Amino acid sequence: MEAKLAFSQDSPPISIICAAKVAGISLTVDPSLAAGSAPTLQFGSGESLHGVNPILHFIACAASFSSFSGKNAIEFGHVVEWLEYAPIFLSGSEFENACSFVDGYLASRTFLVGHELTIADIAVWSNLAGIGQRWESLRKSKKYQNLIRWFNSIDAEYKDTLNEIVASYVGKRGIGKSPAPSLKEKVHDSKDPSAPEVDLPGAKVGQVCVRFAPEPSGYLHIGHAKAALLNKYFAERYQGRLIVRFDDTNPSKESNEFVENLLKDIETLGIKYDAVTYTSDYFPKLMEMAESLIKQGKAYIDDTPKEQMRKERMDGIESRCRNNTVEENLSLWKEMVNGTERGMQCCVRGKLDMQDPNKSLRDPVYYRCNTDPHHRVGSKYKVYPTYDFACPFVDALEGVTHALRSSEYHDRNAQYYRILQDMWLRRVEIYEFSRLNMVYTLLSKRKLLWFVQNKKVEDWTDPRFPTVQGIVRRGLKVEALIQFILQQGASKNLNLMEWDKLWTINKKIIDPVCARHTAVLKDQRVILTLTNGPEKPFVRILPRHKKCEAAGKKATTFANRIWLDYSDASAISKGEEVTLMDWGNAIIKEIKMETGVITELVGELHLEGSVKTTKLKTTWLADIDELVPLSLVEFDYLISKKKLEEDEDFLDNLNPCTRRETPALGDANMRNLKLGEVIQLERKGYYRCDAPFIRSSKPVVLFAIPDGRQQASLN
Repeated sequence: MEAKLAFSQDSPPISIICAAKVAGISLTVDPSLAAGSAPTLQFGSGESLHGVNPILHFIACAASFSSFSGKNAIEFGHVVEWLEYAPIFLSGSEFENACSFVDGYLASRTFLVGHELTIADIAVWSNLAGIGQRWESLRKSKKYQNLIRWFNSIDAEYKDTLNEIVASYVGKRGIGKSPAPSLKEKVHDSKDPSAPEVDLPGAKVGQVCVRFAPEPSGYLHIGHAKAALLNKYFAERYQGRLIVRFDDTNPSKESNEFVENLLKDIETLGIKYDAVTYTSDYFPKLMEMAESLIKQGKAYIDDTPKEQMRKERMDGIESRCRNNTVEENLSLWKEMVNGTERGMQCCVRGKLDMQDPNKSLRDPVYYRCNTDPHHRVGSKYKVYPTYDFACPFVDALEGVTHALRSSEYHDRNAQYYRILQDMWLRRVEIYEFSRLNMVYTLLSKRKLLWFVQNKKVEDWTDPRFPTVQGIVRRGLKVEALIQFILQQGASKNLNLMEWDKLWTINKKIIDPVCARHTAVLKDQRVILTLTNGPEKPFVRILPRHKKCEAAGKKATTFANRIWLDYSDASAISKGEEVTLMDWGNAIIKEIKMETGVITELVGELHLEGSVKTTKLKTTWLADIDELVPLSLVEFDYLISKKKLEEDEDFLDNLNPCTRRETPALGDANMRNLKLGEVIQLERKGYYRCDAPFIRSSKPVVLFAIPDGRQQASLN
């Protein structure tokens, strides 16, 4: 049976490929689908199946041995259940639970269904194998003996068949991940003696727990991505745990939308985590700790006005409330908890040291009142802990051994340790790394929110934004982002990075595989009439990429009237021989003009001419009705200054023009472009399809992808 399996190179369907191999079904693989596309099985008859489970169902029924789908209808029903369950192993948050469940299930079984191997076994086996290093580390342990026994028995039985597939598609970071060097490989293979040291202090293999703790008040941006990937690296290096914790202590700024999109972005980065938690899970315990510190005289209630408090802290002046009695403090704490008018005037402050040169130790605020409803717990609480108070407490309770923080928090490290000490909690080691800063870029969520609220951008996914979703929407491949960040290492040196370096990495990834198409600018084009051209248009099937067969084919129409870009037409002299790309040479016999503007060119085909002798190689499109309307969109930086100083207001440095749309016409094949597909328009650059073809009256929207060269400003 002739069948082709098409899928995204980023996420090869290992379960399908393994199942087909075991079932004796021959497949041709085509890893050319856009990122995020479901796999498709295409038959020679023109029919096709979409999605992992429908294809697995087909393979089970078409296998060379009937028991692959179960021996009877009941077993087949159980097979279907396991196929639906199998993907859970690829979910970082559910991995351990899934292993535990299947381990118990296999306690008295050799196979998942019945007494013979079925496609259910292969689907679960391949998903475990596809996890990569994390599963391999678990196999070496004795934690899930039944699961490992079952896995090893299949591995031994089909070693030559399955291991070849796993080796081809699975890196040590899991299914479909880029073969880019890891941070560890980069640092330890470096010949540079100044390469940064990346050992965690006091870390022991199997005993490390790290956490990535974003506040759900915006989308993940490139700076957060560095923190997330470094946590992932250390968790993998030390075979430890990674917790994703939402620091949801400010209900005025946070929402479920941000939680959902942060999780989406974490998944996009290929980060597998062990658990998702929320600081709000610990609100009752945090309130108990605050009250305990008040009773011990280590915290007090202060009603000093905000600006006065800030000044007193700067000047080292103790608050008049600092020496209130425990009883007075507990009474005011109760007012705060109840959200009364009196309580709303107060906050809880730690009683540390108002004379310490490190101002972060000058009685920091632990709790504030806020009556806004919380996105998870509603209006249950009227008081919320500050990050400085909640972070060390929850780190200690969750078993975090090493807290990764950017070096901008360096002065607050002493505060972190002092608060842990006052709470009588175990020490958590802080590991610092440098914040990733980009030229012409704002990473403050407060400032990015201003652009969203004032309609200067579409939303948090706008291609001008430094959010993960924004830069991916502009055409950046995730593997390029990962390579770029890991190349920075865990250095503590502050650095201001150029976007050009990131886009250069991206170009190296997309150029070898992206399809080539042709377009002319709609308002800047000239007709070329070929007097000896074909009387009737004809079509040739050409490769979409001459060096990448997986890019597929395209139909190119040849006619005696073709469109050229005006910029090319204006560069041609009468009598000049030019090359029409993918066709041959032509000699321009006449240049028609009106009021100094070229209106038409007339020429003759000279296909026997040598392309080596011509100065101009031009793209062209046949003048046919099937051309596709395009909108080519270019972007510029949101701010006009490379780096803003601390005293500079970003509102004074806004770029007046950051988006420009140019209407164009594309070849007829472009009506088949998919959302997210990356292409190259010959002699124009790389583009990502943001809005595919729907109808002729609505243009296909293509976002220009920078290629690493200096871009001209839109202003």
